[in-house]
Amino acid sequence: MTGQRMAARLAAGAAVVVLTVTSGAVALADDDFESLTAQQIADRSRDALLDADSLRLTSEGDLGEGKAPMTVDLTLDRDGNCRGSVDLGEDKGAVEVIKRGDAVWLKPDSAFWKSQVPIGGTTFEAILDGRYMKGEADDPRLRSVTEACDLDTFRELLTDNADKTNGTLTKGTKTTVGDTPVIPVTRTEGREKLTLYVATEGKHYPVRLTVQGSSADAVVGLSGFDKPVPTATPSEDETVDVTALLGGAPAPV
Repeated sequence: MTGQRMAARLAAGAAVVVLTVTSGAVALADDDFESLTAQQIADRSRDALLDADSLRLTSEGDLGEGKAPMTVDLTLDRDGNCRGSVDLGEDKGAVEVIKRGDAVWLKPDSAFWKSQVPIGGTTFEAILDGRYMKGEADDPRLRSVTEACDLDTFRELLTDNADKTNGTLTKGTKTTVGDTPVIPVTRTEGREKLTLYVATEGKHYPVRLTVQGSSADAVVGLSGFDKPVPTATPSEDETVDVTALLGGAPAPV
């Protein structure tokens, strides 16, 4: 899998594991949140998540499919703007990602060029010389990055899979994630266990998701709800056009 698809896989994977806990939302009265059932708490968190205009998504570990563990940190919004990074793990390198409007900037590090582009990677790195590759969001070579940076992609996955429920859902004891009071809701199916930690105060956002099982082991964090994506973008002096760099070849990231 190429580097440019890594962020997309993570964002999609995070959405899928969240929806397996929060699927099947129904309208609920504004009653005592802590007294609600596991399903009602999960439903509340799904509604809050779908209502968010922006958020920060972090992940450490493997969300399945037998892929290497990664670390991802992306702030993204419903206008398709995002900023963050993807670390492929196992010394495979990292990529800084910025998307604003119709433009996308990518900055792979040295380890990425060596591991992901063994033929020609050092040449690309030398040409960039610490600068970003810049391209248009509709460039087919950058489509995966574009989709991963759009919160609406995340929301559509939740909506499209809202009727898919599996396993047994249970409610845990009130605890905290950082300074946030939460109630854990766990869905267990076979050897797979997904636990969603839902804020008990304010909007009932899901703030953490842990995934454990034979095919996945990861922690997903959700924060920064409705906070804007940083607007700063690299200057022209800090960028190289992706077409000028790659010509007609497929993008290596």
